[in-house]
Amino acid sequence: MHSTQAVECRGFDRPDDVREFEHGRAEVLEMAGGTIGRLVLHPGWQWSKDVKPIAGTDWCEAPHFQYHVSGTLHVKMSDGNEFDVGPGWVSSLPQGHDAWVVGDEDVVLVDWYGASEYAKRS
Repeated sequence: MHSTQAVECRGFDRPDDVREFEHGRAEVLEMAGGTIGRLVLHPGWQWSKDVKPIAGTDWCEAPHFQYHVSGTLHVKMSDGNEFDVGPGWVSSLPQGHDAWVVGDEDVVLVDWYGASEYAKRS
């Protein structure tokens, strides 16, 4: 028995889209009918300073389901809940949050849910 579904193997070295913003970038792959993104966030990055001007909303309205490859990200939810997320963790963030890089290491995230519209200029 064989599969009729096509195999896709790709790397972020050749993304379909790269969205640059202050202190970071989003690299986006379109594959298997879906979108996956890798966010590379440099020290000094904060959503409310670097992406909010692009999004035009008070809080990040992109829900995320992401794997944290490296670095530490501090997340503040619109309800006031705050926490840190680091390497090896998986996070599911609903709409309504801000976040920033903690320390001097790049934060690298692989996002299966929020990448399609993240930091997309209109």
